[in-house]
Amino acid sequence: MSKVIAIINQKGGVGKTTTAINLAASFAILEKRTLLIDFDPQTNATTGLSNSGINNDYSIYDALSEEKTIKQVISNTDLDFLDFIKSDQNLVGCEVELVSIPNREKQLLRLINKVKKDYDFILIDCPPSLGLLTLNALVASNNVLIPIQSEFLAVEGLKSLSETIKLVQENFNKDLKILGILITMHNKRLRLARKVLNLLKSNFKNKLFKTKINRNVRLAEAPDDGRPAIVYDVNCSGAKNYLDLAMEILNGKK
Repeated sequence: MSKVIAIINQKGGVGKTTTAINLAASFAILEKRTLLIDFDPQTNATTGLSNSGINNDYSIYDALSEEKTIKQVISNTDLDFLDFIKSDQNLVGCEVELVSIPNREKQLLRLINKVKKDYDFILIDCPPSLGLLTLNALVASNNVLIPIQSEFLAVEGLKSLSETIKLVQENFNKDLKILGILITMHNKRLRLARKVLNLLKSNFKNKLFKTKINRNVRLAEAPDDGRPAIVYDVNCSGAKNYLDLAMEILNGKK
């Protein structure tokens, strides 16, 4: 069965989109059929893959509004096993438009169910908020991956996010589970990073990935070039970190 993974954190700037792009690319490099959906109106994943052979002008909004089918908005990329669905700024008004629709929280699920059999992994880059778009992503997913920076305020936000996930499990999607918590922008030499890591281990030990994404200049440069880090610079430590994460997920270990 396909793993549908919502990559989510209501706090911005934690490496959410970087994780979505580079984990999807890593799965593709490992020859896993992968679809990445940019479900964020900020369109950062779309920008981050702008030089990756995207050959489709349609977006996830066109599928949600039923102007196009889900298959019509899927684009190939330069990586043989990676497909992509763009976002655009029309998605900003989508939450308002969804309010009056029956089963409004299941609209993304309705679309994904039509292509789920075609992929091993479907990754959803969620908005940095807990609104109706994010609810749609959580209802459509069977796994949640939470990127988190090594700072105390991020840990506090994680508690709130865990409660939201629990509410979705109880009311909309009993199959939803936390795949893992991923530490991003990590610098093991900083005392704060070590303290936060110990705090996360004590509170979320079973959910913490062993893999950590270290701070890396090339990883930060890659979105500006419009390509995943593993294509931009295959030897950079950030690309290797995300490949390790993909392997950890495939091996079922955290």
